[in-house]
Amino acid sequence: MNFKDDFVRRHIGPSDADIATMLTTVGADSLDDLIDQTVPSAIRLNRPLNLPEPRSEQEALSQLMKYANDNQQWRSFMGMGYHRCYTPTVILRNLIENPGWYTSYTPYQAEISQGRLEGLLTFQTMVQDLTGMEISNSSLLDEATAAAEAMAMVVRTKNKRKKKGGIPSKFLVSALCHPNTISVIQVRAAALGVTVDIFDGMTTDVTDALGVLVQYPATDGRIEAYVDLVAAAKEQGTMVVFATDLMALTCLKSPAELGADIVVGNTQRFGVPLGYGGPHAAFLACSTKLSRTMPGRIIGVSVDAVGNKALRMALQSREQHIRREKATSNVCTAQALLANVAAMYAVYHGPKGLKVIAHHIHGAACRLAHSLKVSGIQVSDAFFDTIAVFNVDVARVQERAEALEINLRYDGDTVIIALDECVNEQDLSDLASIFDAVLQLEAPSALPQELLRQAPFLTHATFSSHHSETEMLRYLHKLAKRDLALDTAMIPLGSCTMKLNATTEMIPVTWPGFNSLHPHVPTSQTQGYAQLFEDLEQWLAEITGFDAVSLQPNAGSQGEYAGLLAIKRYHESREDINRTVCLIPTSAHGTNPASAVMVGMTVQKVQCDDDGNIDVEDLRAKAQAAGNSLAALMVTYPSTHGVFEESIVDVCAIIHEQGGQVYMDGANMNAMVGVSRFGDIGGDVCHLNLHKTFCIPHGGGGPGVGPIGVKSHLAPFLPGDPLTADSGAVSGAFQGSASILPISWAYIAMCGAEGLLKASQVAILSANYLAKKLEPHFPVLYKGQNGRSAHECILDVRPFKQYGIEVTDIAKRLIDYGFHAPTMSWPVAGTLMVEPTESEPLSELDRFVEAMVMIRAEIQEVMDGANVEASPLRNAPHTQEALMTMDWPYTYSRETAAFPTNSTKENKYWPFIRRINDAHGDRNLICSCSDWFGTED
Repeated sequence: MNFKDDFVRRHIGPSDADIATMLTTVGADSLDDLIDQTVPSAIRLNRPLNLPEPRSEQEALSQLMKYANDNQQWRSFMGMGYHRCYTPTVILRNLIENPGWYTSYTPYQAEISQGRLEGLLTFQTMVQDLTGMEISNSSLLDEATAAAEAMAMVVRTKNKRKKKGGIPSKFLVSALCHPNTISVIQVRAAALGVTVDIFDGMTTDVTDALGVLVQYPATDGRIEAYVDLVAAAKEQGTMVVFATDLMALTCLKSPAELGADIVVGNTQRFGVPLGYGGPHAAFLACSTKLSRTMPGRIIGVSVDAVGNKALRMALQSREQHIRREKATSNVCTAQALLANVAAMYAVYHGPKGLKVIAHHIHGAACRLAHSLKVSGIQVSDAFFDTIAVFNVDVARVQERAEALEINLRYDGDTVIIALDECVNEQDLSDLASIFDAVLQLEAPSALPQELLRQAPFLTHATFSSHHSETEMLRYLHKLAKRDLALDTAMIPLGSCTMKLNATTEMIPVTWPGFNSLHPHVPTSQTQGYAQLFEDLEQWLAEITGFDAVSLQPNAGSQGEYAGLLAIKRYHESREDINRTVCLIPTSAHGTNPASAVMVGMTVQKVQCDDDGNIDVEDLRAKAQAAGNSLAALMVTYPSTHGVFEESIVDVCAIIHEQGGQVYMDGANMNAMVGVSRFGDIGGDVCHLNLHKTFCIPHGGGGPGVGPIGVKSHLAPFLPGDPLTADSGAVSGAFQGSASILPISWAYIAMCGAEGLLKASQVAILSANYLAKKLEPHFPVLYKGQNGRSAHECILDVRPFKQYGIEVTDIAKRLIDYGFHAPTMSWPVAGTLMVEPTESEPLSELDRFVEAMVMIRAEIQEVMDGANVEASPLRNAPHTQEALMTMDWPYTYSRETAAFPTNSTKENKYWPFIRRINDAHGDRNLICSCSDWFGTED
């Protein structure tokens, strides 16, 4: 056996014999023959990708270990929202490293997502309690982008209220905010036409300002209540946003008590490793009256079909981007896995444990500050964990710190030191010695008495019930069992590519050499990362056909934004400031229009023909009408309808003729790798979803990475370092969610060119196999040339609606058969979009076919006259509790309800709740633990 081929053999589900069987079923002689029938010859890549020879799993891990070891793990006390922390090992092993948690999909099907939804509700409650706000979302990408979302939220809210010809769009930002936050806000504001004014001090003139952002505690550690500023803002009707630190809020008054309208921050220090910048779960909290304009996802409490409490994503966040250009945000992937880590950190420690940790951090900072003071050194007075040391010889301090392999933050003649829960006596002694001070054993508190927290927090029973490891282990296991993840069954979601997340790919993520680095350490300490980034950028450029790649965007939505921003900045550099029209086909991903609006473009829809393809004549007419106003076309390829459109080269040419740029959404790249390249087709920029095609797991709704590739003329406009002025940064860390990039590196390295091509071929084969097997029972809505599908197919179930059967009935009944439903009612209402991926074995594909065929028979019974309300379709899913009901209320048997196939008898997945009642939850927006758990400690 060739061990270099072993990974590909294990990644691809069907064996060679299975592939032969599937090819016979679809009527193709070989994988190459199938591709010839499916992909237009004009866009084919007729050569192997220029990638290194594939590595074995052992070789890949060895190389990654070398890269990890080449990163220098200095002690970093730099702050800016990033801190060392301890991840409780019970959470590390049973959540972060548990495929039951990291391979589950976004909780669109609430009945099979109750575990992670409870974790996210706990996250929201934690944030609400500590910030004092009425409602919180269930995570955003990082603190900098959360602050930018808050700014956009303020602009939306205030612009709705102001009269025509009213006040200008001005947003005030305190210079005491983290510099990376300021950088990202400036970029986001410029795209929206909002002026950002940076002010020093505690107060400023808020006249004509839409809103103001302050940091509490400030980036240099000082603690201010901003009393005069907030009072002036309230008088003027100016909204106040606080960026804050949850650990500090265990000791300090909440931002709500100080007058905040919106509060943002990061939960990284709640057990989430530094990771050289990510992934981390940020948050946004506000008053209930602003909830309808909140970005991101909100978990709410509802009831199921029999009245039991149940959780689901609230109305505006279940699929907000379906609102297209009217969406309040383009956020799609959040940071659900990391939010659950932070929530479980709070559960494990509880309020008392968090106070102990906070007092340890503050006590250490006080001892260090006092030690410097008694040595005659000027330091800040009021602080929580970060002290500023003034008027010192910075060059000498830096030299001595570096001799001890310590990173501090330097700002002019000031040194800033941010301490954390990992700080110990040796750290404090070393830090004091850098300034020739003697470490003192005791010190007075530096927390302002008038700002000490009095309000209780984390009073709900869940935060006081799982403090032993046994309790925590069982709690995490209980929640995981309530979810359906890839360790249970195929998740055949069209467009979302829930493929294998191989264990070898995942192992390096928790290595200290990758996950213990502060994102703003000198690059001389991150040479291993630098080589990994270089490899990945080169490989992705070769795969896509582009000239340069940025890894910074930390979600697909961020990639869309960064790519459009590059186009916008390119046009502006050529003084084409009037190019603001963005053409988007009606088949495009819903985030596309939202992203275009976020960069200040005007969306015009392009129609599709009856076969689901772009209407080329409509496109041509609208491109010509836009003329010198045309900025870009956003196109998803292969299309969201699951076909390789023949006209794509002409489509790109039409846009270029008018001076526009072509943005290609790479969400469906799973069918493209090694087959065709965006850069060769005519694209100018694309984003890739590394959490899809390139194996980063979905984590129950995130993390994700959305790098962009560009042609050379757009390369100067890629996002840069957020600590550098005018960098165009879109995330708080230069390399975004760096610590999960080894996953995609390992996937590409172990596949090589041949393996990546075969993965695309088998993905296309699997989709065509399902289409062929299911078409006699469910019409396939769209097909490409020769009747072929791309990597996904759309099953049309709309004809059954006349019999009272909804697409939801089929989706919920699939749960009884042990499956997650395909993508439901998108991009076409009343349909199911199915994507099997290359990782699912033939046996699983056939099991899915069996389930769908049996469901079709159940549909037929209704079509033949059976009462739909009494059918298993309408009453699905069926729980264990339902089966135990003594008075079984249905005409079908318990066995039909719960064990319809032999596979369900052998390996049954049980949903925790009956069908969710979304309407009840939308009428009663309850988004904290108080109603879910019912009692408080």
